[in-house]
Amino acid sequence: MRIISGIFKGKKIYEPEDLKTRPLKDLTKESIFNLINHSNKFKINLKNAKVLDLFSGVGSFGIECLSRGANEVIFIENYKNVLRILKKNLFSLKSIHNYQIIENNIYDLNTLSYFDISFDIIFIDPPYKDKNLSLLLEVILKKKILKKKGIIILHRYKTEQETFPKEFRVLEEKIYGISKIIFISCAD
Repeated sequence: MRIISGIFKGKKIYEPEDLKTRPLKDLTKESIFNLINHSNKFKINLKNAKVLDLFSGVGSFGIECLSRGANEVIFIENYKNVLRILKKNLFSLKSIHNYQIIENNIYDLNTLSYFDISFDIIFIDPPYKDKNLSLLLEVILKKKILKKKGIIILHRYKTEQETFPKEFRVLEEKIYGISKIIFISCAD
């Protein structure tokens, strides 16, 4: 895996050693950023965006955002075996310090209460077997941490059928190999 674009273009991203973590593939990541940058369905300017990367893993998505000029990225991860790699990947950026790592379980309700800001992009990449997505989306709504024109990007298994709280609408859905990427926003 590598950083695709921006100031760290081509830089290697260290990968996990175990099979419990499923890093975002470069092709899928590139497709996500092409949609963010070129689709008229989103009103997101990645430069200066505030990004929340949930279930961060090795940080592939959030690091790509930093490379492309995001204002701030907050990584939330609690799996100890992958936290070491996430920290190694971020430390290797040296000149970048506009990020924070929160080592906590995302389903601990206090985790999202921590924020006094809202985000332009929330990337959610839970384990494929995770079935608590609706609960997490409801907490995001309740805590008002998604900006009015912000988007949530979900990385799921391609055959998984998701149901979303009525306050959300699907903007785009794409399948890449075994992955499904879903872009949602708050309904107007």
